[in-house]
Amino acid sequence: QVQLVESGGGLVQAGGSLRLSCAASGRTFSTYAMGWFRQAPGKEREFVATIIWSGGNTYYADSAKGRFTISRDNGKNTVYLQMNSLKPEDTAVYYCNCHTRGEGDHDYWGQGTQVTVSS
Repeated sequence: QVQLVESGGGLVQAGGSLRLSCAASGRTFSTYAMGWFRQAPGKEREFVATIIWSGGNTYYADSAKGRFTISRDNGKNTVYLQMNSLKPEDTAVYYCNCHTRGEGDHDYWGQGTQVTVSS
């Protein structure tokens, strides 16, 4: 099992910045990738960004490219999402995801952190 604890959400004006953090604990040695998804009211959960744990390769949704940066601290088993130039349409609950491999693939989720961008 992997436990994920997110922090860093809040209320910000359009054009502002926030940094989300997600700390993983438990069976993290099987981590293949960690990332962020978001879900706005009345919408499906959508992919935002992910980072491959061993190599550091990163991937972004088109909506995040150029504004968001995902990074990791291997020693702290923590992933970050730096969000700049925020827009009202970025308002959502942001969920941390940990994808593990070995003994099958598993996905673990954090409890979510609210990000609200006011216009």
